[in-house]
Amino acid sequence: MGATLQLVVGLPGVASMRRLAPSCGGAASSSSSISRKQSCSCSVHLSPRRQRQQQQRRRRMRVLVRAVETDATDGGAAAAAAPEEPPSVDFAFVSPRLLPDGTPDVHYRTACGGQKLRDIMLNGFIDLYGPYDKLLLNCSGGGVCGTCIVEVVEGKELLSPKTDVEKELLKRKPKSWRLACQATVGNPDSTGQMVIQQLPEWKVHDWEK
Repeated sequence: MGATLQLVVGLPGVASMRRLAPSCGGAASSSSSISRKQSCSCSVHLSPRRQRQQQQRRRRMRVLVRAVETDATDGGAAAAAAPEEPPSVDFAFVSPRLLPDGTPDVHYRTACGGQKLRDIMLNGFIDLYGPYDKLLLNCSGGGVCGTCIVEVVEGKELLSPKTDVEKELLKRKPKSWRLACQATVGNPDSTGQMVIQQLPEWKVHDWEK
């Protein structure tokens, strides 16, 4: 009797960041101290050399302020011009065998829609054929051997309807089983999540219904 398995798949949360504003008391005291220093310096007669030094410092400060403003403007423009990520579908492929500690062996992949599930799995190095992984044992996507069977645990609404080939080869199988070479995952604009059981005939657990 196989163990009952429940897998909860979700996207990782994005932590929010807040910029802390300086305390009002500190800002006020700093501003007042600067104004006092400026008012005091106006009443002092500086030597020509000291006046030139102050003018040089002011020019350097103006250049620095302009540079900071330019960087901030360029950074904002670059962020606005950054392209959005294209639509994609997130997959959780579950191995038929559990890990030694009894937890699911899950491999996560992301792919664009509009592709055969078989191609997504092979391109992501996900085991599709298991013991049938030889050219003489599978038809390489022709839809006549029935060795690329998967079980769609979640996200079946993203797959194309069953073809006549699937209906014939899977007529004695559970409704959630599909042929990866026949099932197309949505379209290029599709987004969502899918949980796919690899090699369901060889799995050692049962999914909760």
